[in-house]
Amino acid sequence: MIVFGASGHGKVIIELLEINDISDITVWDDADKPDIWNYPVEKPSLDQPGSDTSMVIAIGNNSTRKAVANKYAQQVSFFTPVHPAAVISHRVTIGKGTVVMAGVTINTDTTIGEHCIINTSASIDHDCRLDDFVHISPNATLCGDVTVGEGTHIGAGSVVIQGIRIGRWTTIGAGTVVIKDVPDFATVVGNPGRIIKG
Repeated sequence: MIVFGASGHGKVIIELLEINDISDITVWDDADKPDIWNYPVEKPSLDQPGSDTSMVIAIGNNSTRKAVANKYAQQVSFFTPVHPAAVISHRVTIGKGTVVMAGVTINTDTTIGEHCIINTSASIDHDCRLDDFVHISPNATLCGDVTVGEGTHIGAGSVVIQGIRIGRWTTIGAGTVVIKDVPDFATVVGNPGRIIKG
């Protein structure tokens, strides 16, 4: 198993894999980084992966994660690690390469795209739709029937009320309360949330 990204997020992903009884782990990073615990950190090698090689992208930045996913899409299969302490309805669909951390709750008829990060103790209620490369930060709450566009980052402790539509590549600041739809490429902060860029 390749973990792409030797950062703090990479450490969390490594532990998530260990909890899922995966110990044959190699860490890749473009930068020179020290080994993580007993796992070597190596430069990416296009020659190394094969069709039976699995990868998890441990990069928090959504656009960088998308670039890495696109680069290796034809060479590896993407693994979807889920923490055993997550509570997920059996009627939820989760795309390849998405990671689901400890304490997460995802309720029925929710669809989560590929290469998303559903971070520690996030709560996603019924009938939500998250497109690819979304990051839901720790303790963020999406109420029912919320749609989140590709590449959007929902900040830590944010609350999105039911029925809201959030556009693509948008940033919702930490602690923001979103009570109105948000367009593509906007930045929203505050309580109630207001657009400060977009």
